[in-house]
Amino acid sequence: MDRDGFGEYLKERDAPSDQIDASIAIVEEFETVLAEGDPGSSPEKATVEDFHRFSRRMIDRGTNTWDNYVALIRFARFLGNDALYIAGLELIDGAEALDTLHAKLGERLGTETRDEIFDGIELPPLGTPNVAKPQMTARVMERLEAAVDRDTCAEILGEGLRHLEDDWYLGAKKKYEEAGGIDAYLERKGADFLAELEKHRDEGTLYFNQRIDDDVIAFVRRHREIMAGVREGRIIFEAKIPHQTIEYLKASTPAEKAYHYCHCPWVKESLRSAELRIPATFCNCSAAFHKKPYEVIFGQPIRAKVVESILAGDPWCKFAIHLPEDVAESDS
Repeated sequence: MDRDGFGEYLKERDAPSDQIDASIAIVEEFETVLAEGDPGSSPEKATVEDFHRFSRRMIDRGTNTWDNYVALIRFARFLGNDALYIAGLELIDGAEALDTLHAKLGERLGTETRDEIFDGIELPPLGTPNVAKPQMTARVMERLEAAVDRDTCAEILGEGLRHLEDDWYLGAKKKYEEAGGIDAYLERKGADFLAELEKHRDEGTLYFNQRIDDDVIAFVRRHREIMAGVREGRIIFEAKIPHQTIEYLKASTPAEKAYHYCHCPWVKESLRSAELRIPATFCNCSAAFHKKPYEVIFGQPIRAKVVESILAGDPWCKFAIHLPEDVAESDS
């Protein structure tokens, strides 16, 4: 392991010295475990299966902390091992969702009803593989929809299940203020997104968990809802870029396209199962994700609604974001 090189890499990301030491320690443990399984192995050659095996070890030993996963993900990025990087990223992406739902149901419905909904279901530890999540999600959602009406269910999920800091969206707020209006902001948002994708394409780097090529960029250009959002009066319609766009474009069946489109680690694998059904109500969590930048921009709660979703059998996930009345009027 290049301790000095990785240490400098972490310093450039403003990691404190004690975190750097801890990051190096968990990476060295990962190297040791790899060598025990195969003396010829190394992190440079490590696979998704290697990361999952080490993740199970961390869970068993109680060392499956957020910081340890981030350290391993950063080390994968430092090495340029994209498979290892994606494996780690997908183990922690959205990991807080079911814990958040558990807490929200206690607040909204009371602990007794919450405990009935989660009866026999253990909250999964950090690092739980995505394939293990849809079954418990389906059970929770079935019980939740039996306990409350659909509007209440959608309202609770629409508050969001992801941990999203306002500070993460201050850049969007600044762009809006510089643009001077919502339509100009959407134009800039679209141009900046395309520029970001083109940079990833040209440099051969990942946009979150996926590679970008000319076909991906052309696809995004064709769909303005994905590129920036489309405003109709006081509503902005937005859609997600597919989770794995290259694979999505190559897919030959609606089922394959649905699988490669879906971002949600809690439901994605259910799309490959004939037995599991997770209601589309769960997608209100994604609506909360899409409205978050606008809540920071305008400094107030924003209403968002699922218009189409993969779980409902639609070809994509599309959301209606309702803007404050005075904002829309000033830009008409």
